[in-house]
Amino acid sequence: MSDLIAITPVKNSLATTIETLQSVSQAKGIFDYIIFDDFSNQETASYLDQHAKSLNYQVIHLKDHIDSPSPNYRTTLIMAQEKALEKKADLVIVESDVIVKPETLKGLHETANSLESPGLVGSVTTDEQGTINFPYLHIKEHHPEVISSNRSLSFCCTLLTNEFLATFDFNQLNIGKDWYDVAISKKSKSLGFNNYVIKKLPVQHHPHSSRPWKQEKYSNPIAYYFKKFFLGRDKI
Repeated sequence: MSDLIAITPVKNSLATTIETLQSVSQAKGIFDYIIFDDFSNQETASYLDQHAKSLNYQVIHLKDHIDSPSPNYRTTLIMAQEKALEKKADLVIVESDVIVKPETLKGLHETANSLESPGLVGSVTTDEQGTINFPYLHIKEHHPEVISSNRSLSFCCTLLTNEFLATFDFNQLNIGKDWYDVAISKKSKSLGFNNYVIKKLPVQHHPHSSRPWKQEKYSNPIAYYFKKFFLGRDKI
C-alpha cells in the first residue's frame, strides 16, 4: 500500500494541466494520484476523464459533491486530508502549472522522512532555464540544499506530512478565503513543526498559469485589483 498521495487541483488551464499530468505520471516511486476538478469547462473535464487510465490517476469532479462556485481549494484540501489520514500517507500537492522531474515526488518523500519534525516540505521552483523564480525568489544560490524556512511555503509542489495532517483539521480553515498556503504554513509552525524548502529537487513553474485571470496583475492591473478588492477574488 502506498504511503504517499499526490493531488493536483485543476481549473481549466488545459495546456499546463496536461504537462503536469504527464510529468507526474512519469514520476518514480509508489503513490496514488488524484485530480480534483474544480468545475472546469467541458474540454478540460473530458480530457481528465479520457486520460485517467493511461496516466494512472483518479478524477474527482467537485461538481458531483458540492455546488459552491470556484475556487474550492478548501474543499479539495479537506477531501485530500481525509484520504491521506485514512491511508496514513503523506500528501503532496502539485499545482497544475508545475512540471515535476522523475525523482521529485520520491525525493520529497524520502527527504521528509530524514528531517527533524517536518510539517511542510516544498520543492524550490524554477523557470525553463533552471533559474529560481516566483514564489521562491528569496532563495539564493548560496543557500544550502535543504533550508528550514520561517516564511510561508507555496503549494506549487509541497509535501504535507501525515504527522502534521493528523494535528490540524482542515475543516477549521477560514471558509472566507480562496488560498491556504500561508495559513497552513503558519499553522504548521505554530504546532511545533518545521517547514523546509528543498533546492536539490527543483520543479519548473509557470507562475499563475493554473489561474490565468491572475496574469492581469501584470497585463491589466486595474482589472486585477478591481476583481481582488471589489469582487473579493484571490483572498489569502
